[in-house]
Amino acid sequence: MPAHVSDHPMWDAPSVTEPINATVLVPASKSLTNRYLVLAALADGPCMIHNTLISRDSELMLDALAALGVGVERTVQDDRSTTVRLTPPAAAAGPRQGIVHIDCGLAGTVMRFVPALAAALGVSAHFDGDAGARVRPMRPVLDALAELGARIEYAGQPGFLPFTVHPQQLGQRPEVRIDASGSSQFISAMLLAGPALPGGLRLRTADGAVASPEHIQMTVQSMNELGATVSTDPDARGLQVAEGRLPAFSVSVEPDLSNAGPFLAAALATAGTVRIPHWPQHTTQIGGRWRQILPAMGARVELGADAVLTVRGTGTIGGIDYANAAELTPTLAALCTLADSPSQLTGIGHLRGHETDRLAALERELTRVGATVQATEDTLRIIPPATRRAADMLSYEDHRMATAAALIGLVTPGTRVENIATTAKTMPDFARMWEAMAATAGTADAPAPDTPPSSTAAGGSADAAAGGRA
Repeated sequence: MPAHVSDHPMWDAPSVTEPINATVLVPASKSLTNRYLVLAALADGPCMIHNTLISRDSELMLDALAALGVGVERTVQDDRSTTVRLTPPAAAAGPRQGIVHIDCGLAGTVMRFVPALAAALGVSAHFDGDAGARVRPMRPVLDALAELGARIEYAGQPGFLPFTVHPQQLGQRPEVRIDASGSSQFISAMLLAGPALPGGLRLRTADGAVASPEHIQMTVQSMNELGATVSTDPDARGLQVAEGRLPAFSVSVEPDLSNAGPFLAAALATAGTVRIPHWPQHTTQIGGRWRQILPAMGARVELGADAVLTVRGTGTIGGIDYANAAELTPTLAALCTLADSPSQLTGIGHLRGHETDRLAALERELTRVGATVQATEDTLRIIPPATRRAADMLSYEDHRMATAAALIGLVTPGTRVENIATTAKTMPDFARMWEAMAATAGTADAPAPDTPPSSTAAGGSADAAAGGRA
């Protein structure tokens, strides 16, 4: 098979012929880490965030906060997590003067959350990022800031990076309406900044679909748990945030349950066993849905009293009809390619505006290994191949495309993955962790984790609702 020509190195994905039997320690949640970091900037004193993720996205967020005047002190526990002490600008040297420069990389949470935070803190900030970030939509949150009185200066196409936010004199509006069909981060960005806005914030989603509402739920619950006052209208389309500084807080970050997905799916793919320690009993993370998805596809799943989630493959993988998988879609689509019957994944049109157009990318890459895939405006239909073929699979600078390709490669010898290093966005050690898991194939007992966690996962939030049916 001719090799794909790429500017990035190709990674030989490990493949196995026997069941794996692994215990995998998953790094902390990027979504929760970056929400806690933003909220710490609005507190009335220094905050401690334990088990903070070390990844490209979280480092970009910490750099952005430092640029805005937040004091950042780190205590590294191990190579996967750290404790961060953040001192908000009001308690440090104060907000930065002049125009500060923020590198967003390819981090949606930085490019969407930080402009609203900068405006709320009264800091003028210029934002830019990777080439891929310049095509990701920004307009709803920037229009909302302009409606509140900020001045947005575009260096290119309006609604996209690069741009500069000048807070000027923010005022109160009876209501701000936001189109969240492209990303829930537009809503979360304004909610997170809400406590620092004059008079707080009353927000309402525009008519139509709301992308990834579970992430809005995560934002609301995180804010309320840490001392903000956020209320939701009965129809769930209106939200109010009271003005006021959050009390200083200390919090531990849960493991990233979305990033656990490829490892858990590997148990089905190989008819093996994978254990994830520190799995929360209750969570707002969408990755909590793996507990419903995987049994529907044939796995045996158990969450023990010791907070270890165990997934056992049975040798059978059934297709699934599932709605609103959001960021779980790449891993789920890869698993559907290994199933014994067709699958349909619906309600995922907003993924076309993520790190890449994920629906188009999945259609292209899964077809490359022999599946029949049809991508419509918001749906993927997948017919597994009678025989899979090895391929060079592209990542599109998208961490979830890379991990989905690794799952295909685990049971398809000869598969190579372009730029596996892109997983550093949320899981810098992915390649080593995946290779270590693959090395357990055929073993009778799973090895103990090689690095103890820096803290236990925090619980106390509602289960994410299952979004589909088997």
